[in-house]
Amino acid sequence: MILYKPGEWWKALLHFHTTAVIRRLLGRVLLVGLYVAVVTAAQLEYFRFILKVEREYFSFLGILLSLLLVFRTNTAYDRYYEGRRLWGLLLASSRNLAGLLGAVLPAEAATHRLFYARMLSNFALALEGHLREGVAFDQLEAVDGVDPAGLRAADNPPTYLASLLQSSYERLHQAQVLQPVHLLSLQPYHQSLLEVAGSCERIKSTPIPFAYSFFIKGFISVFILLMPFVLLDTYGYFTIPIVMIGAYTLLGLELIGEEIENPFGRESNDLPIAQLANTVRVSVHETLSVPLPQHKKALAEAPYTIVS
Repeated sequence: MILYKPGEWWKALLHFHTTAVIRRLLGRVLLVGLYVAVVTAAQLEYFRFILKVEREYFSFLGILLSLLLVFRTNTAYDRYYEGRRLWGLLLASSRNLAGLLGAVLPAEAATHRLFYARMLSNFALALEGHLREGVAFDQLEAVDGVDPAGLRAADNPPTYLASLLQSSYERLHQAQVLQPVHLLSLQPYHQSLLEVAGSCERIKSTPIPFAYSFFIKGFISVFILLMPFVLLDTYGYFTIPIVMIGAYTLLGLELIGEEIENPFGRESNDLPIAQLANTVRVSVHETLSVPLPQHKKALAEAPYTIVS
């Protein structure tokens, strides 16, 4: 994810070319410029095309395209914002669980405190990997009583860890460390962890329908291909930069929407869920009074690209 200072326009503009989506966009805009240059030179220097698009009809197509792009952008941003809201909920639920357990567990119960600090940390870290290319098991905390082979073999590591957490509450209840009222207090926050995981999986596994994505890409392509035939008679060779500017806007909106519709990837405009998972780890260790090495704390500040 890119951090920037909203008021510093010029510094942000100096870094606009550093993201992959902008580089892809500039490449496509250059191709459009080459196409328009060929059409313009052929029209003005060699022969006149029979094809002519009336401005009124072209303006009507532009209105339709703008409505589609607004819907496309809003849909993609809704998925992005929901992903960020879910990870905020995960952080809050983990802190609440850690706070309740920290209040109930005796101060001398260091083993139990360490168990829950590491289990809650592992849930967030496992969810981050589960939503991306796979869980980095070597980065998870070692937890007594949790079989590493069973965790690696699980189809859904976050759910597997959540079930172990639920079993641990029952064991503490049977040992009379937790009372029924404590279980009732813990359950909503534990259930929230599973709901967050399920909702994130829903976002990841439900892309924008292919027919809609194909339709808007086709519409944008046709619109750009027709632009020079509408503008040539009026602007001559200035048609080339004018069409390139229009293509930059249309293609840019589509590419940005395509990038953020899956907010859990590793592209520059996606959510920094690795940092958020490490923020959960720092928070639960601190809440349960369990020390955490400084190099692991530093991971909560790492994966941002900073524009300054």
